Amino acid sequence: EVQLVESGGGLVQPGGSLRLSCAASGFSISSYVMSWVRRAPGQGVTWVSTILTTGGITYEPSVKGRFTISRDSAKNALYLQMTNLKTEDTAVYYCTTGYMTTSPQGQGTQVTVSS
Repeated sequence: EVQLVESGGGLVQPGGSLRLSCAASGFSISSYVMSWVRRAPGQGVTWVSTILTTGGITYEPSVKGRFTISRDSAKNALYLQMTNLKTEDTAVYYCTTGYMTTSPQGQGTQVTVSS
C-alpha cells in the first residue's frame, strides 16, 4: 500500500525556517517524480517544487531561492527545507508522486508563518 506521511510543520515567525519531511512506504521515491504542493487557507492546491528521478529540480517562482527540495533514497523520504519564510507561505503542505495533485493523499503538515 502506498503511503505518504508528512511532518515537520509548525508555527514560525517571518524570516524563520522549517524542514518538512515526507515518509514514503509501498514504493521507492527514487523511482518516481516527487513533488511538494500546498493549500493556503481558502484556496486550492498549488504546486511548490518537484524533483525528478534524474535529480532535476524545479521550483515555483515565489519560493525559488528560499526552499530546497531533496530526497534520501536510503530513508525513502522526501524533504523540503524552507528558509526566509513569509506570511504568504502559510498553508498545509503535502508531498505527492508526480508533478501535481488536486487531491493529496496524505494528511499534510500545517505551516503557519506569523508574528
